Amino acid sequence: MYQSLDYQGSVRRLGPLCEAVHLHFSSLTKAQFEIRYTPWFQWTNFPELFPEMFDALESLQSAAISLSLTKLTSCLERALGNVFLLVGKECPFLLRDLLASDELAQVFGQPVMDVLKVFVGSPSGLNLRNVLWHGFAAPQEIPPKYCSVMVLLTAGLGQLLKRFLRQANRTLWHRSFLALTNLEDWIVFPDVTSEALSVLEDVMKKSTFVFKTMLPYWEAAVIKFRSHRFADCVILLLTQLEAGLRRAFATVNRCPQRLLTAESTVLYTTFDEMLAKELNDGTINQLPLLLGEPVMEFLWDFLNHQEGPRIRDRLSHGEVNLNEFPGEAANQLLAFSTVLLLRFTSGDVVSVLKEKAAIKSLISIAEGYSSHFHPASQLKKQVLRCEESIHSWPALPLPEERILEAARLEGQFETNACKSLIIKIMSELCRHLPGYHSGLDNLDYFPAEKWSQALRVLCGTSIPTLYCPRIVLEVLAVLRKVSAQCQQVCDQVVSSAKLRHRQWVEKTLRSRQRQNYLRMLGSIKLLSPALYLILLLIALELVNIHAVQGKHTCEYQRYLKFLKSVLQYTENLATYTSQEKNKWDETVSLTHGVLLKIWTYSEKKQMLMHLAEKPTDKAVS
Repeated sequence: MYQSLDYQGSVRRLGPLCEAVHLHFSSLTKAQFEIRYTPWFQWTNFPELFPEMFDALESLQSAAISLSLTKLTSCLERALGNVFLLVGKECPFLLRDLLASDELAQVFGQPVMDVLKVFVGSPSGLNLRNVLWHGFAAPQEIPPKYCSVMVLLTAGLGQLLKRFLRQANRTLWHRSFLALTNLEDWIVFPDVTSEALSVLEDVMKKSTFVFKTMLPYWEAAVIKFRSHRFADCVILLLTQLEAGLRRAFATVNRCPQRLLTAESTVLYTTFDEMLAKELNDGTINQLPLLLGEPVMEFLWDFLNHQEGPRIRDRLSHGEVNLNEFPGEAANQLLAFSTVLLLRFTSGDVVSVLKEKAAIKSLISIAEGYSSHFHPASQLKKQVLRCEESIHSWPALPLPEERILEAARLEGQFETNACKSLIIKIMSELCRHLPGYHSGLDNLDYFPAEKWSQALRVLCGTSIPTLYCPRIVLEVLAVLRKVSAQCQQVCDQVVSSAKLRHRQWVEKTLRSRQRQNYLRMLGSIKLLSPALYLILLLIALELVNIHAVQGKHTCEYQRYLKFLKSVLQYTENLATYTSQEKNKWDETVSLTHGVLLKIWTYSEKKQMLMHLAEKPTDKAVS
């Protein structure tokens, strides 16, 4: 589709049109602009952007014009995706694929889509979207006429869409914006102070990280932060971090040709390649060695990890509401950028700046940063959250003691067998706990507080997470599934216990339900140490996760089979403890079965905690 267009010829022929459109907008007052064009921007779900763009064009400030156009490309991508869904089912992720779709051609017509491809949809054209979002274009390199014509094109699309909707008797539906959640997981740096901002303003003029032609973007980012335009601040910072890191990447890897702009015949360098372990030719990327693991972990957290904020993707694809963008994210990125720029600044001045209290704090935090969103880090959070839930079980409302005693007497034989196995397995696991040397012959000697303490210590252990091999990620994925099922069981136990107790007190339980409630109470006494044991097993395997690379292929497959048998147990347990099933008797026999498997496998000394204690001679590829 792209090759059928004469992109270079189209750019030349569209040049005079762009000039004419720009002159037209220059002749309008803001009031005239809004009266004529505002109705045709409503389809974008971000009509307030366009008066801002008019102000930027009037200001003649290159950085403001480039920022406006950058925001428009993401707004347009989201809006066009909404239009696609009028006639299509699965919206393409990339703008270039969206513009090449038959669905949009059906709505707007192929000639219109070809014009959009020339401006924003192909490396063979002007490629404005990628040139701006990937930090290639200096402010003065983007002619204002392109901003003007993109505004007019957006209005024209609005007119064509209205005609289509009327003829097809359709209504345009706007997809909801994505919320940037779990902000507390992002926050590592303190609020950026006026002192830190002043340092950033000073150092950006001296740091080799900043292209002098790009300095207006950095200055604008600080201005936007001060005026609480947080999305604007982050957009500017992201593009300039990519530009600066591209230069560092090209320098340290001795490939100056990779500083080329986004040309149609050359694979241009973006964050994806800069953050990778290896270059395209298989050689080791030297940028991580230059920046250090903490900096790389921060970049991976904010940009790449699937459960992280993925801020650049969210912003560049128009997935978040710019007006509600959280200041916390801008604060974190601004603090990080300050530390990074200082790394690329030399001389006596920088030594003085680094001694300022606010800056010393930022540097110290950055140097100690570890991943928050890597699967291993997420597993730690899962384990601790599940432990908290089990820890709360003793506080659940219960019937009077004589009823509990009756519950304890039911199924006593198999329950005792389970407890014996738990004690045997726990005695083995405890040998691998830091500072724990005594044996275990009674579960009462390992109360909830000790479980909690052991899990907190293990989950507080630092684990290398940058560039984990596939085999490590595979094991982590299974362990996370096990943990997630444990959490579901915990939630169901708490919910069922509260519901049944209330019904017990209100005497609304039928005879069969009362018996089932008693069985549940007996099962809970066993499930608590059983789930604690599984969490401890997960945590111990997690801190020794890299030992899996020392397993022979056959050993690894047996290990994976063992983990999946534990997963199968937790999945079945989640089913049996649901309010729909309520099969509490079966949970005891189910638990006995998995405990036997754990003990049998533990005796083979093939868990990762065992392998970490002895050298290996072969790794799984």
